[in-house]
Amino acid sequence: MSTKRELVLKAFHNEEVERIPVGFWHHYLDESEFVSGVEHPENFKRILEGARKFKEEFDPDFVKIMTDGYFYLPLKLDAKTPETLPDFTPVSDAHPWFTDQEKLAKGYREIYGQDILLFYNIFAPLAHLRFGLANGHDLSEQEANDLILHFLKTDPEAVEEALDKIADNIIDLLPYIINREGADGIYLSVTDTHRFIPDALYRLYVTPSEKKILEAANRLTETNILHICGWRGNTNYITIYQDYPALVFNWAVHTESLSLREGRRFFGGKAVIGGFLNTEESILYRGNKAEIQNETRSIIEETGRTGLIIGADCTVPNDTPVEHLNWVREAAAEKTPKVHIVNTLRDARSFTNLKASV
Repeated sequence: MSTKRELVLKAFHNEEVERIPVGFWHHYLDESEFVSGVEHPENFKRILEGARKFKEEFDPDFVKIMTDGYFYLPLKLDAKTPETLPDFTPVSDAHPWFTDQEKLAKGYREIYGQDILLFYNIFAPLAHLRFGLANGHDLSEQEANDLILHFLKTDPEAVEEALDKIADNIIDLLPYIINREGADGIYLSVTDTHRFIPDALYRLYVTPSEKKILEAANRLTETNILHICGWRGNTNYITIYQDYPALVFNWAVHTESLSLREGRRFFGGKAVIGGFLNTEESILYRGNKAEIQNETRSIIEETGRTGLIIGADCTVPNDTPVEHLNWVREAAAEKTPKVHIVNTLRDARSFTNLKASV
Protein backbone atom coordinates (compact mmCIF):
# COMPACT_ATOMS: atom_id res chain seq x y z
CA MET A 1 0.00 0.00 0.00
CA SER A 2 1.40 3.37 -1.02
CA THR A 3 1.84 6.19 1.45
CA LYS A 4 -0.25 9.27 0.74
CA ARG A 5 2.86 10.95 -0.65
CA GLU A 6 3.50 8.06 -3.03
CA LEU A 7 -0.16 7.79 -4.02
CA VAL A 8 -0.49 11.45 -4.95
CA LEU A 9 2.84 11.53 -6.78
CA LYS A 10 1.64 8.60 -8.90
CA ALA A 11 -1.53 10.51 -9.74
CA PHE A 12 0.47 13.66 -10.51
CA HIS A 13 2.57 11.67 -13.00
CA ASN A 14 -0.38 9.90 -14.64
CA GLU A 15 0.53 6.52 -13.21
CA GLU A 16 -1.90 3.84 -12.11
CA VAL A 17 -3.13 4.20 -8.52
CA GLU A 18 -4.75 1.75 -6.13
CA ARG A 19 -7.37 4.38 -5.26
CA ILE A 20 -8.19 7.89 -6.44
CA PRO A 21 -6.63 10.51 -4.11
CA VAL A 22 -8.93 13.04 -2.50
CA GLY A 23 -8.19 16.53 -1.15
CA PHE A 24 -10.36 19.38 0.07
CA TRP A 25 -9.59 22.47 2.16
CA HIS A 26 -11.30 25.40 3.84
CA HIS A 27 -10.30 28.59 5.64
CA TYR A 28 -9.61 28.74 9.38
CA LEU A 29 -10.12 32.48 9.82
CA ASP A 30 -12.90 34.86 8.83
CA GLU A 31 -12.59 36.76 5.56
CA SER A 32 -11.97 40.00 7.46
CA GLU A 33 -8.82 38.40 8.92
CA PHE A 34 -7.21 37.17 5.70
CA VAL A 35 -4.57 39.94 5.56
CA SER A 36 -4.11 40.82 9.24
CA GLY A 37 -1.83 38.05 10.47
CA VAL A 38 1.06 40.35 11.30
CA GLU A 39 -1.16 42.73 13.28
CA HIS A 40 -2.92 39.85 15.06
CA PRO A 41 -0.32 37.20 15.89
CA GLU A 42 -2.84 35.43 18.13
CA ASN A 43 -4.56 34.20 14.96
CA PHE A 44 -1.51 32.16 14.01
CA LYS A 45 -2.41 29.59 16.66
CA ARG A 46 -5.98 29.41 15.38
CA ILE A 47 -4.77 28.44 11.90
CA LEU A 48 -2.67 25.55 13.18
CA GLU A 49 -5.41 24.44 15.57
CA GLY A 50 -7.80 24.38 12.63
CA ALA A 51 -5.35 22.40 10.52
CA ARG A 52 -4.84 19.88 13.32
CA LYS A 53 -8.59 19.43 13.77
CA PHE A 54 -9.07 19.00 10.01
CA LYS A 55 -6.44 16.28 9.96
CA GLU A 56 -8.10 14.46 12.83
CA GLU A 57 -11.54 14.61 11.21
CA PHE A 58 -10.72 14.14 7.51
CA ASP A 59 -6.97 13.56 7.00
CA PRO A 60 -6.73 14.49 3.29
CA ASP A 61 -4.44 12.72 0.84
CA PHE A 62 -2.56 15.98 0.22
CA VAL A 63 -2.68 19.37 1.90
CA LYS A 64 -3.06 22.94 0.73
CA ILE A 65 -1.49 25.12 3.42
CA MET A 66 -4.02 27.85 4.10
CA THR A 67 -2.28 31.21 4.42
CA ASP A 68 -5.12 32.98 6.22
CA GLY A 69 -3.74 36.22 7.64
CA TYR A 70 -0.87 36.38 5.13
CA PHE A 71 -2.60 36.57 1.76
CA TYR A 72 -0.66 39.53 0.36
CA LEU A 73 2.59 41.38 0.81
CA PRO A 74 1.96 44.27 3.25
CA LEU A 75 2.30 46.93 0.57
CA LYS A 76 0.69 50.35 0.52
CA LEU A 77 0.89 51.65 -3.04
CA ASP A 78 -0.27 55.25 -3.41
CA ALA A 79 1.04 55.82 -6.95
CA LYS A 80 -0.95 58.54 -8.70
CA THR A 81 0.51 57.77 -12.11
CA PRO A 82 1.63 54.46 -13.62
CA GLU A 83 5.26 55.52 -14.04
CA THR A 84 5.64 55.75 -10.26
CA LEU A 85 3.98 52.37 -9.64
CA PRO A 86 7.27 50.42 -9.44
CA ASP A 87 8.74 52.93 -6.94
CA PHE A 88 8.05 50.93 -3.80
CA THR A 89 10.37 49.28 -1.33
CA PRO A 90 10.14 45.46 -1.31
CA VAL A 91 9.24 43.78 1.98
CA SER A 92 12.34 42.59 3.84
CA ASP A 93 12.74 38.90 4.54
CA ALA A 94 13.20 39.88 8.19
CA HIS A 95 9.60 41.15 8.26
CA PRO A 96 7.06 39.02 10.17
CA TRP A 97 5.25 38.44 6.87
CA PHE A 98 8.23 36.25 5.95
CA THR A 99 9.19 34.80 9.33
CA ASP A 100 5.61 33.96 10.33
CA GLN A 101 5.04 32.08 7.09
CA GLU A 102 8.21 30.07 7.52
CA LYS A 103 6.83 29.01 10.92
CA LEU A 104 3.43 28.32 9.37
CA ALA A 105 4.88 25.89 6.81
CA LYS A 106 6.86 24.14 9.55
CA GLY A 107 3.78 24.00 11.77
CA TYR A 108 1.81 22.22 9.07
CA ARG A 109 4.64 19.74 8.54
CA GLU A 110 4.75 18.97 12.25
CA ILE A 111 1.02 18.25 12.16
CA TYR A 112 1.00 16.09 9.03
CA GLY A 113 4.43 14.45 9.05
CA GLN A 114 6.57 13.47 6.08
CA ASP A 115 4.35 10.88 4.36
CA ILE A 116 2.13 13.46 2.68
CA LEU A 117 2.60 16.29 0.18
CA LEU A 118 2.02 19.86 1.38
CA PHE A 119 1.44 22.78 -1.00
CA TYR A 120 1.82 26.36 0.11
CA ASN A 121 -0.82 28.80 -1.06
CA ILE A 122 0.65 31.76 -2.97
CA PHE A 123 -1.35 34.50 -4.66
CA ALA A 124 -0.05 35.81 -7.99
CA PRO A 125 1.52 39.30 -8.19
CA LEU A 126 -1.62 40.80 -9.75
CA ALA A 127 -3.56 40.09 -6.53
CA HIS A 128 -0.79 41.69 -4.44
CA LEU A 129 -0.84 44.74 -6.72
CA ARG A 130 -4.62 45.02 -6.36
CA PHE A 131 -4.34 44.81 -2.58
CA GLY A 132 -1.49 47.34 -2.45
CA LEU A 133 -3.41 49.89 -4.53
CA ALA A 134 -6.62 49.35 -2.56
CA ASN A 135 -4.62 49.80 0.63
CA GLY A 136 -2.79 52.89 -0.60
CA HIS A 137 -5.81 54.66 -2.08
CA ASP A 138 -8.56 53.31 0.19
CA LEU A 139 -10.30 51.65 -2.75
CA SER A 140 -12.67 48.74 -3.12
CA GLU A 141 -11.44 45.67 -4.99
CA GLN A 142 -13.40 46.73 -8.08
CA GLU A 143 -12.01 50.28 -7.91
CA ALA A 144 -8.48 48.87 -7.61
CA ASN A 145 -9.10 46.70 -10.67
CA ASP A 146 -10.31 49.76 -12.58
CA LEU A 147 -7.15 51.62 -11.60
CA ILE A 148 -4.94 48.73 -12.72
CA LEU A 149 -6.70 48.62 -16.08
CA HIS A 150 -6.30 52.38 -16.44
CA PHE A 151 -2.59 52.12 -15.68
CA LEU A 152 -2.24 49.19 -18.12
CA LYS A 153 -3.78 51.18 -20.93
CA THR A 154 -1.71 54.28 -20.05
CA ASP A 155 1.72 52.77 -19.38
CA PRO A 156 1.66 48.95 -19.57
CA GLU A 157 5.44 48.61 -19.21
CA ALA A 158 5.29 50.33 -15.81
CA VAL A 159 2.64 47.88 -14.63
CA GLU A 160 4.73 44.99 -15.92
CA GLU A 161 7.74 46.34 -14.03
CA ALA A 162 5.75 46.64 -10.81
CA LEU A 163 4.41 43.09 -11.18
CA ASP A 164 7.92 41.80 -11.86
CA LYS A 165 9.19 43.53 -8.73
CA ILE A 166 6.37 41.98 -6.68
CA ALA A 167 7.17 38.57 -8.19
CA ASP A 168 10.78 38.92 -7.05
CA ASN A 169 9.58 39.76 -3.54
CA ILE A 170 7.37 36.66 -3.50
CA ILE A 171 10.21 34.53 -4.87
CA ASP A 172 12.29 35.65 -1.88
CA LEU A 173 9.76 33.79 0.29
CA LEU A 174 10.00 30.45 -1.54
CA PRO A 175 13.17 29.02 0.07
CA TYR A 176 11.70 29.70 3.52
CA ILE A 177 8.57 27.65 2.82
CA ILE A 178 9.71 24.98 0.33
CA ASN A 179 12.04 22.61 2.15
CA ARG A 180 11.97 19.33 4.04
CA GLU A 181 10.63 21.00 7.18
CA GLY A 182 7.93 22.87 5.25
CA ALA A 183 6.05 22.53 1.98
CA ASP A 184 6.76 20.30 -1.03
CA GLY A 185 5.68 22.94 -3.52
CA ILE A 186 3.37 25.87 -4.12
CA TYR A 187 -0.29 26.20 -5.03
CA LEU A 188 -0.15 29.35 -7.16
CA SER A 189 -3.51 31.09 -7.40
CA VAL A 190 -4.05 33.19 -10.53
CA THR A 191 -7.14 35.01 -11.73
CA ASP A 192 -8.26 37.64 -14.21
CA THR A 193 -11.28 38.47 -12.05
CA HIS A 194 -14.31 38.49 -14.36
CA ARG A 195 -11.89 39.02 -17.27
CA PHE A 196 -11.30 42.65 -16.35
CA ILE A 197 -8.00 42.65 -18.26
CA PRO A 198 -8.27 41.77 -21.97
CA ASP A 199 -6.52 38.49 -22.69
CA ALA A 200 -3.87 39.95 -25.00
CA LEU A 201 -2.87 42.60 -22.45
CA TYR A 202 -2.81 39.96 -19.73
CA ARG A 203 -0.49 37.69 -21.71
CA LEU A 204 1.83 40.55 -22.56
CA TYR A 205 2.12 42.28 -19.20
CA VAL A 206 0.76 40.00 -16.43
CA THR A 207 1.71 36.49 -17.49
CA PRO A 208 5.50 37.04 -17.25
CA SER A 209 5.33 37.71 -13.50
CA GLU A 210 3.19 34.61 -12.91
CA LYS A 211 5.41 32.34 -14.96
CA LYS A 212 8.42 33.79 -13.20
CA ILE A 213 7.14 32.55 -9.83
CA LEU A 214 6.36 29.09 -11.18
CA GLU A 215 9.78 28.86 -12.81
CA ALA A 216 11.46 29.86 -9.55
CA ALA A 217 9.39 27.28 -7.65
CA ASN A 218 10.29 24.65 -10.28
CA ARG A 219 13.96 25.21 -9.52
CA LEU A 220 13.25 24.13 -5.95
CA THR A 221 10.78 21.31 -6.66
CA GLU A 222 8.89 19.81 -9.59
CA THR A 223 5.64 19.45 -7.66
CA ASN A 224 3.85 22.75 -8.15
CA ILE A 225 0.13 23.32 -8.73
CA LEU A 226 -1.57 26.07 -10.72
CA HIS A 227 -4.99 27.11 -9.43
CA ILE A 228 -7.07 29.22 -11.82
CA CYS A 229 -9.40 30.80 -9.31
CA GLY A 230 -13.11 31.00 -10.06
CA TRP A 231 -14.05 32.02 -6.52
CA ARG A 232 -17.63 33.32 -6.29
CA GLY A 233 -18.21 32.83 -10.00
CA ASN A 234 -15.18 34.79 -11.22
CA THR A 235 -14.57 33.85 -14.83
CA ASN A 236 -11.16 33.86 -16.51
CA TYR A 237 -9.72 33.74 -20.00
CA ILE A 238 -8.59 30.21 -19.25
CA THR A 239 -6.62 29.97 -22.50
CA ILE A 240 -4.16 32.45 -20.96
CA TYR A 241 -2.85 29.75 -18.63
CA GLN A 242 -2.58 26.81 -21.04
CA ASP A 243 1.22 26.86 -21.25
CA TYR A 244 2.02 27.73 -17.63
CA PRO A 245 4.81 25.46 -16.31
CA ALA A 246 2.91 23.66 -13.55
CA LEU A 247 2.79 19.92 -12.95
CA VAL A 248 -0.89 19.89 -11.95
CA PHE A 249 -3.87 22.12 -12.77
CA ASN A 250 -6.97 23.03 -10.76
CA TRP A 251 -9.72 25.33 -12.03
CA ALA A 252 -13.40 26.04 -11.48
CA VAL A 253 -14.89 23.31 -13.64
CA HIS A 254 -18.42 24.64 -13.23
CA THR A 255 -17.63 28.35 -13.61
CA GLU A 256 -15.39 27.94 -16.65
CA SER A 257 -17.56 25.20 -18.24
CA LEU A 258 -14.46 23.09 -18.85
CA SER A 259 -14.72 19.54 -17.56
CA LEU A 260 -11.82 17.71 -15.95
CA ARG A 261 -11.67 15.38 -18.94
CA GLU A 262 -11.54 18.28 -21.40
CA GLY A 263 -9.13 20.17 -19.17
CA ARG A 264 -6.65 17.31 -19.06
CA ARG A 265 -6.53 17.40 -22.85
CA PHE A 266 -6.43 21.22 -22.92
CA PHE A 267 -3.49 21.34 -20.48
CA GLY A 268 -1.45 18.82 -22.43
CA GLY A 269 -2.29 15.69 -20.49
CA LYS A 270 -1.29 17.13 -17.12
CA ALA A 271 -2.89 15.79 -13.94
CA VAL A 272 -5.97 17.62 -12.68
CA ILE A 273 -7.58 18.35 -9.31
CA GLY A 274 -11.27 19.04 -8.78
CA GLY A 275 -14.69 17.91 -9.94
CA PHE A 276 -16.98 19.23 -7.18
CA LEU A 277 -18.67 22.60 -7.05
CA ASN A 278 -17.64 24.42 -3.87
CA THR A 279 -20.69 26.53 -2.99
CA GLU A 280 -23.34 26.25 -0.30
CA GLU A 281 -25.79 25.15 -2.99
CA SER A 282 -23.63 22.26 -4.17
CA ILE A 283 -24.10 18.52 -3.83
CA LEU A 284 -20.92 18.40 -1.74
CA TYR A 285 -22.42 20.80 0.79
CA ARG A 286 -26.11 19.83 0.74
CA GLY A 287 -26.24 16.31 -0.64
CA ASN A 288 -26.86 13.07 1.15
CA LYS A 289 -24.47 10.12 1.07
CA ALA A 290 -25.96 8.55 -2.05
CA GLU A 291 -25.89 11.83 -3.99
CA ILE A 292 -22.34 12.72 -3.01
CA GLN A 293 -20.97 9.28 -3.72
CA ASN A 294 -22.81 9.10 -7.01
CA GLU A 295 -21.28 12.43 -8.03
CA THR A 296 -17.84 11.09 -7.09
CA ARG A 297 -18.38 8.04 -9.29
CA SER A 298 -19.58 10.27 -12.15
CA ILE A 299 -16.41 12.38 -11.94
CA ILE A 300 -14.22 9.27 -12.06
CA GLU A 301 -16.24 7.68 -14.86
CA GLU A 302 -16.00 10.82 -16.99
CA THR A 303 -12.36 11.71 -16.27
CA GLY A 304 -10.71 8.30 -15.93
CA ARG A 305 -8.64 6.81 -13.13
CA THR A 306 -5.21 8.24 -14.01
CA GLY A 307 -4.04 11.80 -13.52
CA LEU A 308 -7.05 12.57 -11.34
CA ILE A 309 -7.26 13.91 -7.80
CA ILE A 310 -10.81 14.46 -6.56
CA GLY A 311 -11.35 17.89 -5.03
CA ALA A 312 -13.36 21.05 -5.57
CA ASP A 313 -13.32 24.11 -7.80
CA CYS A 314 -11.81 26.10 -4.95
CA THR A 315 -11.95 26.36 -1.15
CA VAL A 316 -15.08 24.72 0.29
CA PRO A 317 -17.33 26.52 2.81
CA ASN A 318 -15.93 26.41 6.35
CA ASP A 319 -18.95 24.55 7.68
CA THR A 320 -18.98 21.83 5.02
CA PRO A 321 -19.76 18.63 6.97
CA VAL A 322 -16.56 16.60 7.23
CA GLU A 323 -18.71 13.49 6.88
CA HIS A 324 -19.44 14.60 3.31
CA LEU A 325 -15.73 14.70 2.49
CA ASN A 326 -15.26 11.24 3.92
CA TRP A 327 -18.13 9.97 1.77
CA VAL A 328 -16.21 11.22 -1.29
CA ARG A 329 -13.07 9.38 -0.18
CA GLU A 330 -15.06 6.19 0.42
CA ALA A 331 -16.49 6.24 -3.13
CA ALA A 332 -13.14 7.24 -4.66
CA ALA A 333 -11.56 4.15 -3.09
CA GLU A 334 -13.91 1.78 -4.94
CA LYS A 335 -12.03 -0.43 -7.39
CA THR A 336 -14.72 -0.36 -10.09
CA PRO A 337 -17.12 2.45 -9.25
CA LYS A 338 -20.45 2.38 -11.03
CA VAL A 339 -22.78 5.36 -11.21
CA HIS A 340 -26.06 4.51 -9.52
CA ILE A 341 -29.42 5.96 -10.48
CA VAL A 342 -30.45 8.46 -7.84
CA ASN A 343 -33.35 10.87 -7.61
CA THR A 344 -31.39 14.12 -7.72
CA LEU A 345 -30.14 16.94 -9.91
CA ARG A 346 -26.38 17.23 -10.28
CA ASP A 347 -25.11 20.38 -8.61
CA ALA A 348 -28.05 22.45 -9.80
CA ARG A 349 -30.44 22.80 -6.85
CA SER A 350 -31.24 20.86 -3.73
CA PHE A 351 -34.55 19.69 -2.27
CA THR A 352 -34.95 18.53 1.30
CA ASN A 353 -37.28 15.68 0.35
CA LEU A 354 -34.97 14.07 -2.20
CA LYS A 355 -34.39 10.39 -1.57
CA ALA A 356 -31.66 8.27 -3.03
CA SER A 357 -30.30 4.82 -2.40
CA VAL A 358 -27.22 2.85 -3.29
